[in-house]
Amino acid sequence: MYGDSVTTEADDIVAVGGNLEPDTILKAYRNGVFPWPAEDLPLLWFCPRERAILQFDRIHLSRSLLKALERSPFRCTIDREFSRVIRECAEIPRKDQDGTWITPNMIRGYEKLHALGAAHSIETWRGDRLIGGTYGVDSGGAFAAESMFHREPYASQFALLHLVEHLKRRGLKWLDIQMLTPHLVRMGAHTVPRPTFLKLLEEAIKPKRNLFPKAPPHDE
Repeated sequence: MYGDSVTTEADDIVAVGGNLEPDTILKAYRNGVFPWPAEDLPLLWFCPRERAILQFDRIHLSRSLLKALERSPFRCTIDREFSRVIRECAEIPRKDQDGTWITPNMIRGYEKLHALGAAHSIETWRGDRLIGGTYGVDSGGAFAAESMFHREPYASQFALLHLVEHLKRRGLKWLDIQMLTPHLVRMGAHTVPRPTFLKLLEEAIKPKRNLFPKAPPHDE
């Protein structure tokens, strides 16, 4: 889902129906499941047989990205514009994709999660202009990245790397990205079988680490 242009198999679907209330969504994430609406169908819930993750010790940065990091005038913030980020992710055009899975109901559900401190955004700025970002869900010690957008080259990668550095400081070693995309493969992402992912998830949430301590939106 993180790359927004993926294919799935029927065996990846583990439930049908339900709602997008915070308790439902959080219970799903804590069991390795995430919602993915499809047009003209009841709400679908997925737990892919092959789950994509980004292990922080396997991240590879291209030369062009490294140069951009060195020269960048960008800055990143956390939780300053969650609603804007999720809406930008929903609205930005994507290659080979008509429409978006980030429906108005999804936006409302994740905004409720954000208000409860369980969904978070990273914003990339050039001056006072929001030019990129990403958002996702803290399932109680593990983090699932949902989508990202950019209005300038590298702005989404900056947000993703900022998220990674934040999670590393909180003791996390990997990030759930749900589905592989070519861009994330180039960064070192790979898949693990569903049982392996569920074990990683269980181990991550067991210590009940606080990935985003309660605080006002802030720069880092």
